[in-house]
Amino acid sequence: MLQTPRRARQAATLSLVFGAVLLAGAATGAWGDPSAPPHRPSADAAPAAAAGVAAGQDPAGAALSEQQAEHLIGANGDRWGAYYSAQEYAEFSQGLDGRYLGVGLSVGRGQDGVTEVSQVQPAGPAAEAGIAAGDRLLRVGPDQADHLPVTEVVARLRGREGERRIGSEVTLAVQRGDGGIREVQLRRALLDSQQVAVEHLDKGVLRITVRAFTSGVAEQVRAAVRGPHTGVVLDLRGNSGGLVDEAAGTAGVFLDGGPVGSYQERGGTRELTAPPGGDQRSPLVVLVDGGTMSAAELLTGALQDRSRAVVVGGRTFGKGTVQQPSRLADGAVLELTVGRYYTPAGRSPEGTGLTPDVPASGSEDAGELALRVLAGLGTRT
Repeated sequence: MLQTPRRARQAATLSLVFGAVLLAGAATGAWGDPSAPPHRPSADAAPAAAAGVAAGQDPAGAALSEQQAEHLIGANGDRWGAYYSAQEYAEFSQGLDGRYLGVGLSVGRGQDGVTEVSQVQPAGPAAEAGIAAGDRLLRVGPDQADHLPVTEVVARLRGREGERRIGSEVTLAVQRGDGGIREVQLRRALLDSQQVAVEHLDKGVLRITVRAFTSGVAEQVRAAVRGPHTGVVLDLRGNSGGLVDEAAGTAGVFLDGGPVGSYQERGGTRELTAPPGGDQRSPLVVLVDGGTMSAAELLTGALQDRSRAVVVGGRTFGKGTVQQPSRLADGAVLELTVGRYYTPAGRSPEGTGLTPDVPASGSEDAGELALRVLAGLGTRT
């Protein structure tokens, strides 16, 4: 299925929001309260005029069609700019708040082309219907799942326009092993996106996996670190970014105050600082890869610049830009890039990413490498 540039950008951005099924998508780069766009970036005069907005006019409050908004984004050469309908942005905001509308399952497709359930959220509609990881997903509604792109399967699980509401229904056909085909009818619900996973490994090592920085993530990480442990592996592989305040708050879990980074805001610079009192004693390894993006790169760069952690894995994605949203007259939202963010040492990951201190070779298990590096750092006493 071909995508327009606008749809490609949205698919990247909304990968964070809709259930963490395709985590290779790009970061949101959202800053501040997503439910009510707080800032109104100015458009350059020439692109604004080309899009049907008076030269020098702020697009906020203007009435732009989707095509005009796409023209404005293209004229600016804005790789991460995006246009959202009011409904899409409401769902986007919901996702950044740590929630999403869905049925509580993730899907994947193997090399054999079979669509399978890869994860089921406890207590969600899918789990209550008895669906389990490893079940084959045969149909979504009347259509065979294997004949649809995975992105379309995800979209249909979420619901098409007009179906995206709590209590709306979707019918699935699933099969477990060589057993019979079972048809289940699920009602969509508002679910927690569960972006933090905590594992207690051998020798007191704590592995904290953060998939995206939605509301409440920093406090979840802080709560995990309060428990007994000898060292921490902070796994940011595939982390698609999110709210900068949550990333800065997570940095503060491991820092005793001080700088986390900075970014442009209304022509000025906003300095991000960590709250005091973080854990500076525990050995810390940050695990990254090419899917570590945006706010996750800001966190990685802060811990690396301040010599608080050893960064292990692969070069990060390289998204170091800030987007600010503007509400249009019809409730739609135009999000445009307004500048870059920088680590405490003044580095921007934009276009280049961040280089790990200990790179993993192509054949090396990065997770095992992280544990070996952590062991070399000693243990908390």
